[in-house]
Formats: sequence, C-alpha cells, structure tokens
Amino acid sequence: MKHDEVRMVSASGILGYGFPESSLKAGLARKPHMIGVDGGSSDPGPHYLGSGKPFTNRLSIKRDLSLLVRGAIASKIPMMIGTCGGAGGEPHLQLCNELLQEIAREHDLHFKLALIHSEQSKPWLKQRVKSNRVHALGTAAPLTEAVIDRAERIVGMMGPEPYRAALDAGAQVILAGRSTDPAPWAALAMHYGMPPAQSWFSGKMLECACNAALPKKHDCLMGTVTRDYVEVEPLNPDMRCTPLSVAVQCLHENASPIIHKEPGGILDTSACEIMAHTERAVRVSGMQWLPQPYTIKLEGAEKVGYSAITFAGTRDPGLIGQIDDFVRTVRESVATKVAAFNISPEDYQFVVRLYGKNGVMDEWEPSKSETSHELGILAEAVAKTQDIANAVISVMRVTLLHTDFPGRLCKEGNMGFPFSPSDIERGPVYEFSLRHVVEPDDPCQMFPIEYSTV
Repeated sequence: MKHDEVRMVSASGILGYGFPESSLKAGLARKPHMIGVDGGSSDPGPHYLGSGKPFTNRLSIKRDLSLLVRGAIASKIPMMIGTCGGAGGEPHLQLCNELLQEIAREHDLHFKLALIHSEQSKPWLKQRVKSNRVHALGTAAPLTEAVIDRAERIVGMMGPEPYRAALDAGAQVILAGRSTDPAPWAALAMHYGMPPAQSWFSGKMLECACNAALPKKHDCLMGTVTRDYVEVEPLNPDMRCTPLSVAVQCLHENASPIIHKEPGGILDTSACEIMAHTERAVRVSGMQWLPQPYTIKLEGAEKVGYSAITFAGTRDPGLIGQIDDFVRTVRESVATKVAAFNISPEDYQFVVRLYGKNGVMDEWEPSKSETSHELGILAEAVAKTQDIANAVISVMRVTLLHTDFPGRLCKEGNMGFPFSPSDIERGPVYEFSLRHVVEPDDPCQMFPIEYSTV
C-alpha cells in the first residue's frame, strides 16, 4: 500500500541508552507508521561481537523494549530493532528475544514476531572466498580460511530487504541481527512506496535519533518522508533541529561528506538542500540513489589473548619530569623479572598509557611540551593465557611502585592506586578481523527469518 507521507519515530541512538517516556508518547500521538531503534554499533570495539555480550545493560534494554513494544501494539504499528544487543550476533538477538518474551507475558501482548538472523556460516563464507565473491575493503588483505576459522563470530550487515520481507509477511515486531544503521527506516519507507533516495536518507537521519538535534542527548526524533523531501523534528519540546545539526548528522560515521555506500547502491547527498521548515524542524531535499552491485559488509571478531590492567596516579614533579626514561626502565625491569618465570617474550605484551601526557593520542600527540601537574598511569598486559597476563601485570605494578629514579627523595608512596585489589583481570580480548564485503545471490540469502506468534 503506497502512502503520500510516511512518519517514523526513532526512540534512541542505541537500545538501552534510554529516552523520555513523554517524548515517545508525543511521537505516538502523531500517528507514526513505525517506531524503533537502530540497536547497535561497532564503536565500542570488538569485545561485544567476540564475547556475545551486549554493551548496554539487560535492565535498560528491557525498559526501552517494553515501552516500545507496548506503544507499537497499542497503536497497531510495527516496531523494529536493528542490530539487537549492540553487535547483532546470535547471542545478542536471542537476548532481545528473551526479554521480549518476558515483556509479552508480563503485559499480555499478542503479535506476530520476526527474528532476522545475521550470524554467518563459516563453511558458506569459505565457499564464497573460493568462488572469488569476497572482496577486501581498503588496505585489508584478502580473506583467508584461517582468518574465518579464528573468528569467534562473523555477522553480515543486512540492508532493508530482509525487513521488507518480514513486513510483507505481516510481522508487527521485528528483531534483527547486524544491520546497516539506516536499514529499518529505509525498509519501512520503501514498504509504503517511498523512493530509495528519500528512504535511505531518512534512515541516515533516524539511525541516531536526536543526534540530529540540539542540545545533543538521548531522545526521540520524528522523521517524515515524502517523495520530495525528508523532514526531521525532535519530539522533546526543549530540543530543535537546525540546518547545521542536520548537516552534521549527514557526516556521521562516514568517510565522505556526500557519498554514503550502502548495500546495493550509493546515497549521494551532494545536491541536497537543507532548510529550516519551522523553528524546530528541518527539511532536506535533493538526495539521489545510485544503484550499485549488491554486496554485504562482513564483521568478525577474533580472540587475541587475555588482559589484566593496573592503574596508578602520581603528582611527583621529579618523576613527571623524567617519566619517559622511567617507563623505559620499568619496561626493561619487568621483562627481566618475567623471564625468571619461564615466560617467553612472545607470550605477552604490555602497554603503558600516560593520561595527562599523551594517553589519548600517544605518539600522534602534537602538544609534546605541555606538562600536567599529575599523571594517570594505565598499564595493561595482554597474554596468551589469563595466568600469564595476571603475572605480568603483578610484576608491572610492583615495578612501577618501587623503581628508583634520579633525584627521588621518598623511597615509597610516590604513586597512588585508587583500587584494591589494584590488579584487575579483564578476561579475553578481541580484535576486528574482517574488513571485507561478500556478494550474495540475493539480498535476503544471508539473513534467514524466523516467524512466530507471541
């Protein structure tokens, strides 16, 4: 069924970040065709994809999900969550499904549910590699079977097509694995007949909710899509969209200010006009959709070891004035002591970050002459086992505290450790191991849909 106008509410930038209930009520009062959240991101790093854990709290996810699904059922509209659990793997999808089932029982809700899976079969990916249908992005090396085997989990970033298939099948609640951020919104707009350009652009605006508004905070955004323009307006009366805030959102998480690469095409915003429509709403027109060969981006996380950390602070000016030499001495001393445990240098590495000096940018720090009156010293050991990481960080902590340096007056206590125990075991650590795209036979091939009546 085609509409002349499609209205969609994005509740928050991430499921579990929270939003005012009053803003959601204001959005539902405007009779939207959908409410939802793009639930994830790779911004918090590879740990969540690798470990299968969500990066927002279970209680906060349930709170947001409960408000959304109850609002959708009461309004008889779809609710869609993209990249469930933050990383979109099978454990993340099942967590959100488990919470949804709890909510449905608690509130006696009834609906048709679609679960869209995005975790990928390793044998299938190996076949795609053999048939030359997997391609590296940027400077990444070609994908190998060894890299696939080492990955704890690999997901594909679905486009809007699986969502549209679920909508066509009559699903009212859609929980999906890893997705491109705009996909749920683009799917709903195209489902009701909007052109791809306006549909994808609406998704770009809605993916982070009120990130496109001022002042920036987690709140609800209304997007209105027509065949000529996309309009966005915050649902909190204390916030507003401006041409600048919307233009900034156009640049969000993208290498180019005007070219946005998506599955099956490019969203070109080079000819866009961004104009204030009211004091709080902005309209954007002129976006273009350029079809391209259909590919799906892959994300994978590989376990690289186990981590332990310790943290100390110092405001000893004598130490701060020669901190680089001190850290070098500590490193050499730690290496000697650890060798006595029959631990090979290849079995571990340690990193020291100096907050107040160059802890954020390390060697890229341009302000090399500025000196703080205090430094935070964060030491990390990464090793092939947790026992080795714990041993190395224990030696590192003792050596930081007791290593002498020229001019030192006090022999103890020129560092403070804010935590007891001072050595903190972090467990497994991961790195992203895939920067590749794969050519599917069709846009839904990699994303099986499971339907049920709740």
